[in-house]
Amino acid sequence: MSSQSVTPEVLWAQRSSSTEASKNVIYLTLMVSDVPENDMNLDLQPNKLSFTGTSTSKKVSYNVELEFFAEIDPKESKIHHTGRDIVLVLRKKELKDEYWPRLLKESKKMHFLKTDFDKWVDEDEQDEQPDDEDFMSKMNPMGGAGGDGGFGGIDFSKLGAAQGMGGLPDMGAMGDMGEGSDDEGDDDDDMPALEGEDKPTKTGESKPQIEEVQ
Repeated sequence: MSSQSVTPEVLWAQRSSSTEASKNVIYLTLMVSDVPENDMNLDLQPNKLSFTGTSTSKKVSYNVELEFFAEIDPKESKIHHTGRDIVLVLRKKELKDEYWPRLLKESKKMHFLKTDFDKWVDEDEQDEQPDDEDFMSKMNPMGGAGGDGGFGGIDFSKLGAAQGMGGLPDMGAMGDMGEGSDDEGDDDDDMPALEGEDKPTKTGESKPQIEEVQ
């Protein structure tokens, strides 16, 4: 019996810089628990990311494709895999002070896409945010590794290649997504996602109404 196919919850935040490439990034977290490294496909290209993998505990197959608002540099991006999720730091290709207005190219609501408030800071306050050097030191580079690249069975030599995974369905046609959520007791479902120029406020301040990005 085949496992159910669901879209995982995706959290995101960002930083921007016109002078320091390492601070001009997208933070992306795929909430895919208990997916073995040798049983997943992650294809990162300059304009999109595709992921499939099967959870051994939830008995579901995760499937998601994200087409980015602008281009990223796969070779300068990093990844960190845990039992609960996959965290990526995607290097924006264009050095720019301004934030991306949204993560995805298409301005359409995606119920699974949410703002990562643990990593988010307002655009005009990002210089005050200290770099998480300890976390970054745990991450593996995405490009140029080849073979297992220190990250299980994923062939990173294929990342950024012209060919995509192919055969992935449109997000709108992916079955019932509710059963594949990895919230596990937190309140992420109540959090709005970024869209347009609205941004979350800092802790202790009231948050404006923010619509989820689609």
